[in-house]
Amino acid sequence: MSDIEIARKARLLSISQIGEKLNIPEENLIQYGSNKAKISNNHLESVAGNQNGKLILVTAITPTPAGEGKTTTSVGLNDGLNKLGKKSVVCLREPSLGPCFGMKGGAAGGGYAQVVPMEDINLHFTGDFHAIGAAHNLLSALIDNHVHWGNELGIDVRRMQWKRVIDMNDRALRSITCGLGGPGNGFPRQDGYDITVASEVMAIFCLSNNLGDLKSRLEKIVIGYTRENKPLFASQIKGIGAMATLLRDALAPNLVQTLENNPAIIHGGPFANIAHGCNSVIATKSALKMADYVVTEAGFGADLGAEKFFNIKCRSAGISPDVAVIVATIRALKMHGGVNKDDLSKENITAVTQGGNNLARHIENVKSFGVPVVVAINRFVTDTDAEIQSVKDIAIANGVKAIECTHWSDGGNGTIELAEEVVSLVSSGAASFAPLYPNEMGIWDKIKTIATRLYRADDVIADKKVRAQIRKFEEDGYGEFPICVAKTQYSFSTDPNLKGAPNNHVMAIREVRLSAGAGFIVVVCGDIMTMPGLPRVPAANNIDVNNIGEISGLF
Repeated sequence: MSDIEIARKARLLSISQIGEKLNIPEENLIQYGSNKAKISNNHLESVAGNQNGKLILVTAITPTPAGEGKTTTSVGLNDGLNKLGKKSVVCLREPSLGPCFGMKGGAAGGGYAQVVPMEDINLHFTGDFHAIGAAHNLLSALIDNHVHWGNELGIDVRRMQWKRVIDMNDRALRSITCGLGGPGNGFPRQDGYDITVASEVMAIFCLSNNLGDLKSRLEKIVIGYTRENKPLFASQIKGIGAMATLLRDALAPNLVQTLENNPAIIHGGPFANIAHGCNSVIATKSALKMADYVVTEAGFGADLGAEKFFNIKCRSAGISPDVAVIVATIRALKMHGGVNKDDLSKENITAVTQGGNNLARHIENVKSFGVPVVVAINRFVTDTDAEIQSVKDIAIANGVKAIECTHWSDGGNGTIELAEEVVSLVSSGAASFAPLYPNEMGIWDKIKTIATRLYRADDVIADKKVRAQIRKFEEDGYGEFPICVAKTQYSFSTDPNLKGAPNNHVMAIREVRLSAGAGFIVVVCGDIMTMPGLPRVPAANNIDVNNIGEISGLF
């Protein structure tokens, strides 16, 4: 059966019954039908405070077209912990419509390790992304309107920093000319769109602790500069209250369930290759007060998602992970070992061993943050026992365990051993988390630290314009911000074709962007785009709805 067929056969509990498992009274659930709800601000305030539960991060090796299964493993691990009698909840990101209709497909897990209702989660869900896009574009409209009515702030239209966004892959909108048609239609200029998940409003949304913090961060957004190169802030446009009004309801986390009727909180959705790749701080911190174990994921490989989780989210939220799970598949390791996609079903221990260099580097990197590691081998039916053993040997050589997992076919029963190891690592108290670099380190040195220590680059290069912009950020008081690298997810380097664990490469910075409200510096590298395009054959080509409203092709 396909993922959507499995999901349709699930016997769901009412969302109020799921809320009971987290001690959420029914009156504190804002219900969207019978099987999804938002957790009210009243309840969030009642559980506010410092971390109580244990935080488990699920990350992965460098992704390939063969797949790794981070979300599926997160869901399966949560179900496994619940089978052990632990009070556990999984916290995930909301899927973007861009990859749902593009190349990646849905992001609600797969097989018998899914969150449901998967069609709703993968499509409009509770409208959070629409609210974020509307708030972002409201600010865009207010900026243009300010210029139209006299430009009292003296915005230099050549130094506008605020694009518009849309939650769809649309390469034609990357660079546009707008404002044509005369004075009544704005001022002609070159502009562009980003995808909603790359919006600073999305980043602010996911890093805010509450509505007041959200408004404070929105006020700090730098929208552009004057002719004297002085920064101008969103607060000066006077639309913060309206933006926050659009975001008010969206700020409440979304409660759903797994196929095994265990709680799942899904909220926020920045990509890790162009943004910080983590679900909302509100969801994670609330879950830590409501459950004993919280399983969360960070996007793409550990060089992107986990690094940003550690250096941005944990630093901003004041939380510390207790364990990290690195997901690997035999198929992906073979691709890192040089095997073509068409040959992945054939046993090839040599390729697994060679591709294991990628896994080994991720293990070393994650351990460098002081977080205990376990490897989850997401098993496929074509994997052989000898190949599984080779991954276990690689893990042992790097001082960790690798555990075979069959959650795709067996649900929580397929992750019992992994769940037991996670509990053991948590109980050992071995975690001594620390970010990779201190706040006071200079921006350039932070970038170089990430590039050399995690990516194993020999050097970092940038032209004079980029270096001058970095100095400008420091002069304006943003030198203590952490770094958010935007680069390809397919390699440790900035070249997507360099698989495995490349060394002796150079990281070239194309541009740097200030996200003053979110509180980090975005460093754009290589050919990475903040507005993706659709592939030659988009997933949208196979999605349909029949006459009785049943959706097909959404996997």
